[in-house]
Amino acid sequence: MNSVTATQRPLRKAVLPVAGFGTRVLPATKAIPKEMLPVFDRPAIQYVVDEALAAGIEHIVFVTGRNKGAIEDYFDHAYELELTLAQKNKNALVDELKSFLRPAGSMSFVRQQAALGLGHAVWCARDIIGDEPFAVMLPDMLMMAKPSCLAQMVEAYNKVGGNVIAVEPTDTPEQYGVIAPVSRDGRLIKMKGMVEKPKREDAPSNLFISGRYILQPEIFELLASQSPGAGNEIQLTDSMVRLMETQSFHALEYEGRTYDCGDKIGYLRANAAYALASEEFGDKAAATLQAALATASRS
Repeated sequence: MNSVTATQRPLRKAVLPVAGFGTRVLPATKAIPKEMLPVFDRPAIQYVVDEALAAGIEHIVFVTGRNKGAIEDYFDHAYELELTLAQKNKNALVDELKSFLRPAGSMSFVRQQAALGLGHAVWCARDIIGDEPFAVMLPDMLMMAKPSCLAQMVEAYNKVGGNVIAVEPTDTPEQYGVIAPVSRDGRLIKMKGMVEKPKREDAPSNLFISGRYILQPEIFELLASQSPGAGNEIQLTDSMVRLMETQSFHALEYEGRTYDCGDKIGYLRANAAYALASEEFGDKAAATLQAALATASRS
């Protein structure tokens, strides 16, 4: 892997937009942040944070909204719970809870007061990110990959610089935003554009944008002047297209699998996949799922 050049600054920060309502999984998210819904044995947000840390991220910025306080509490001490567990000699559980804690000052929480779109949510983090590249990680999308999806992207970024997005093949490009490729070198693809939900016959590729981005800070100036787009919201992709006029963009077809937890069936798939992948419970999970399917087929 090539070393980072003097003009190619290392990636240290990540933005996690967590202000959304989670309408696709209502009523489960009426009183619980969608990011705190459990995927097998931990909240979905924990997988995203673990992915960021595995990629060397030093500072995580959560862009929150009303009724999202549970996320901030989750990444803090739970003194009463920890004390109760310690008194019952459940020290392994105490250690596991403390393992989720990050050093003081390594997480920030900023408020998006109105649901004005993903682009606006990212723009809300501008003062914390400052003048350096950063990652955007959509918490609805869980990437099961080793190395982590963002770690693979960082390796690609260290080679080519500029802006890098994660993509994955799909049989239904009309349901997603897909990239327009120029050339390909293995899994790394130079791109010239993005198309949102094209007709299948008009799709420039079958590679959909799967929720991980490495962006340069110049995107903030474009977001500040971005007109509302689809849904009358400030769209991140609209400013990315404008940034593409002056900066390089590459897509990485990462090695792994994406699970969309913002969709009820996608959430079900994620639970099954992470249960089956568990070193401790994988075999039992497989037997349980097989038994459930067998029972359902007989009913």
